[in-house]
Amino acid sequence: MSMTKISAARAGVVNVASAAKSYSEYSSEWTRVAGWLGLVGKPQPSSWILKDVSFTAQPGEAIGIIGENGAGKSTLLKLLVGTLTPTAGSISVGGSVGAILELGMGFAPELTARDNVYHVAGLMGFDSKTIESMMPDVESFAEIGEYFDQPMRTYSSGMQMRVAFAVVTARRPDVLIVDEALSVGDSYFQHKSFDRIRQFKQEGTTLLFVSHSLGDVRALCDRVLLLEKGRVLSDGAPDQVVDYYNALIAKKQNARQSVEQMRQREGWLVTRSGTGEVAVASLELCDASTGEPVSLVEVGQQVVFKLTADIKAEGVPRLVLGLMIRDRAGHVVWGSNTWYTKQIVEAPVCGSKIDFSLAFTCNLGSGSYSISAALVSTENHLSENFEWTDNALVFDVVNTSRATFIGSSALDCTFSVSLSK
Repeated sequence: MSMTKISAARAGVVNVASAAKSYSEYSSEWTRVAGWLGLVGKPQPSSWILKDVSFTAQPGEAIGIIGENGAGKSTLLKLLVGTLTPTAGSISVGGSVGAILELGMGFAPELTARDNVYHVAGLMGFDSKTIESMMPDVESFAEIGEYFDQPMRTYSSGMQMRVAFAVVTARRPDVLIVDEALSVGDSYFQHKSFDRIRQFKQEGTTLLFVSHSLGDVRALCDRVLLLEKGRVLSDGAPDQVVDYYNALIAKKQNARQSVEQMRQREGWLVTRSGTGEVAVASLELCDASTGEPVSLVEVGQQVVFKLTADIKAEGVPRLVLGLMIRDRAGHVVWGSNTWYTKQIVEAPVCGSKIDFSLAFTCNLGSGSYSISAALVSTENHLSENFEWTDNALVFDVVNTSRATFIGSSALDCTFSVSLSK
């Protein structure tokens, strides 16, 4: 956890130009010290953690940074904060930087949270009068009760995160950097923290956010960087990069898989991956009573999703259909598959076609939704992914017959109003 001021053209602007970070290996501690003193030549960089990373963030922009473990995400954030210096390239960050990079970083375990706030906030550049004025807000936001005046060695990781987040965000920074810390918190505090982050974003704070929770990345971020072996593999809209990352993970399990992306109507991005041993021959959403395809559905309408799979190869061990409904923001509304429902097709014959259907009542709120379909062999796409298509089919929901409501779910509920005696 740290907060620094780094000069740049404008507060909240982050500019990373061809940044790289490497570490050198020395044959012994003596040669390491001799290298520092200039007594021997510097060794060549032997391990590149980051290489040729470039991007710019503007005030109020939220950028997610994703990638597998070891991709260089945390190293990039440490370069932005200034706890590491780049081996090559340049980094500039405008204005104040609030960062949570490691849980409990900067906290003394024998001190209470109150004492640690004085200590850490002082390191962040606040004077004692300002810290005193911040303290009630920090204590109130952390919500750890009497533990606030007990040694932090007695805290759980979630309690440490509460104090860390509360002190770093006690004053709105121009740039806020969060590295996975919120993942250890409980659901209530995560929602509370995300609300504060959204508020800061609306007020102009630039957010750089590392998380393995791709749902949080979709919800918070305007843009996403995908790092692969220290390089930027993709930089774009959250749906584009997150769906590509999911497909890439499956591809790594099976090099025969292909990955393709294309924009369809109303900006929906279709991401398709798989080996092609089983392919989607047709798919449609139909009215349950007429059997006619529909793209506009009323709240409460009975509909059926139909998919026909074409078995194109010998030796397919089994076939499972997975379906997922997402809203326009990419949030998963519902999802399941025939593995969980115990409707697995065992050893389908090459050249045959398998028909699947899913009947449901459209208890969704007004808006635009997509259906993603996956033809796989188990409960997920990591073992054998024959064809996975995100946003394979898009439909709109309208409310013409029910009382007005908001949200993505049409609950079966009734108000009861009576006069108290």
